[in-house]
Amino acid sequence: MKKIGLLSDTHGFLDDNVFRYFEECDEVWHAGDFGNKELVITLQQFKPLRGVFGNIDSQDVSALFPEINVFNCEEVKVMMKHIGGYPPKYNPETKKQILIEMPQLFVSGHSHILKIIYDEKLKCLHINPGAAGKQGWQKVRTLVRFAIDGSDIKNCEVIELGNR
Repeated sequence: MKKIGLLSDTHGFLDDNVFRYFEECDEVWHAGDFGNKELVITLQQFKPLRGVFGNIDSQDVSALFPEINVFNCEEVKVMMKHIGGYPPKYNPETKKQILIEMPQLFVSGHSHILKIIYDEKLKCLHINPGAAGKQGWQKVRTLVRFAIDGSDIKNCEVIELGNR
């Protein structure tokens, strides 16, 4: 079983509470818009880090991460992309990639809107953890914590970090 700490859209701000909430996690996943390379390094020193670059990330960050990250965690195929949309309103490029990859878990960021939706048609769970940073229009900064146990995605928790 792997415990995952998921965040997105930090925009260069990393709340100290992230370390407390993700202490028991095995990996941290970031769905893009890190904001700067120092934030990436801080997360890498804390836990193993997976991610994708976002539309505000500079070249020094985008050189470290792909635009689309497809990988297996336990027995779950994961696809992560910063700008992806959500069920059933994926952007066309993302929908095409989802149909090719057929992940069981699709993770995106960008919208700053926390959404956890199961796409019955594609048999795929979509998670957007909202925004953990202080930039943007969201009122509350959020994280998501969950576990992958074999082929099961379970124990999903939404964590509020406080007002933007």
